[in-house]
Amino acid sequence: MAKTVSREFHLQMEGYGLTTAEIHYHMPDHPSLLQLYVWQEYDLAPGFPELRGFLEYWRETLEGPLHSVRVAHHRLIRPSEWRAVDGIISVH
Repeated sequence: MAKTVSREFHLQMEGYGLTTAEIHYHMPDHPSLLQLYVWQEYDLAPGFPELRGFLEYWRETLEGPLHSVRVAHHRLIRPSEWRAVDGIISVH
């Protein structure tokens, strides 16, 4: 049986990193109150096309105007983490 590599691993190898966005928005029925929504997906910094697409969908489809968005991004796999190994150490 052949093992397949996960979608997330493929994205990371293409330069995507884990992106988390805190989206604060005004509640539709009570505009003076803010609600928090946390969004997380693999995305490309600094342009963040996945996040921008989600926010555009939000503006066009959902009620509750956006107040602010705070973004954190981290590339989980970087070229510097890969290194050649010269030998094998056996542990019994």
